Amino acid sequence: MPWSDQGGGRNQNNSPWGQPGGPWGQGSGGGQPPDLEELLRRSQEGLKQVLPGGFGGGGAAILVLLTLLAWLLSGFYTVGPNEIGLNLIFGKYRGKTQAGLNYNLPGPVGAVIKLAVTDRNVTDVGFREEAPAAEGRRRPQSPHLGPDAPEESLMLTGDENIADIKFRVVWQIDPARPEDYAFNVANPHTTVKAVAESAMREIVGQSQIQKILTADRKLIEPACQALMQKVLNDYHSGVLVLQVLLLSVDPPQQVIAAFRDVTAAQQDLQRLGNEAEAYANRVVPEARGSAARILQEAEAYREQIVAEARGQASRFDQIYAEYKNAPAITRQRLYIETMERVLGGAEKVILDDPAKGGASVAPFVPLPSFTPFHGGQK
Repeated sequence: MPWSDQGGGRNQNNSPWGQPGGPWGQGSGGGQPPDLEELLRRSQEGLKQVLPGGFGGGGAAILVLLTLLAWLLSGFYTVGPNEIGLNLIFGKYRGKTQAGLNYNLPGPVGAVIKLAVTDRNVTDVGFREEAPAAEGRRRPQSPHLGPDAPEESLMLTGDENIADIKFRVVWQIDPARPEDYAFNVANPHTTVKAVAESAMREIVGQSQIQKILTADRKLIEPACQALMQKVLNDYHSGVLVLQVLLLSVDPPQQVIAAFRDVTAAQQDLQRLGNEAEAYANRVVPEARGSAARILQEAEAYREQIVAEARGQASRFDQIYAEYKNAPAITRQRLYIETMERVLGGAEKVILDDPAKGGASVAPFVPLPSFTPFHGGQK
């Protein structure tokens, strides 16, 4: 055998390179680049063992060895900072490498797939951009929507209406599973678009048209993102959904005017309801205050009447006690008090009693019109 050391120079590992495990001196699965100077030195030693007589008669062997060496050295490759490399050996996935200088056996034995895992990709549903930018470098949001795609944007709602929904999905390759993206999905962009449209139709089909147009818009985006991620994970697609953006939610063009009228009527209803609520908040406290005032006045009147009645009853009891002690005197006093109360404010004419020898008519004295004279002043 040419690898045998006829002069006693056979190495311990029965290898012409002097180290176990192949030409690198290490296991081939480590992926570490060899030391070039050490490799050249071991190659020369191996050639000396193969050709003991020198290189004069071994030009073909040298050429083969140099060709093999050049082929092995062509396995070095560089992975960018935004990339992950996938090593293949005879078409079978053997591992991934990070950014920097890496090594894999060159073709046709080995191959490397580089994936830009940090680049953001954009998938539009319901419209087409007029001038699309390079794939994966478009802005997540655009103020101008291109031509419509009604076959994608028209969706049936839960209350059997139709909504025209245009949205955008921002996604990237999952850095944790780039091999799924490379080997499990034939066309990732088409897959993401189909999953996005399916997820949005499912969510819209469970909602009502008015809520989709108004309050539920901010709820649809995270719900669609979560559903998309679940489906893509079930597919083992290696896709990470970053954001779902609703760019336009409208009724179909044929009935958009009627929907706007309905929306205006609902706004008017809400406005009138707010005005009625404000009027009620102003009038009800006033009515309650008036009711409380009337109740307080009634309570005071009741207390007054009850007190007066109790006072009159007490006075009657006192008069009755005096009457029992002196009926004649009490009767006379009551008569005098009554006449005083009755005649106190009336004009009076005093007549003499003719039966007692007096004149039929006493001299008339106009007492109410009499004004005394004090020092020349009335």
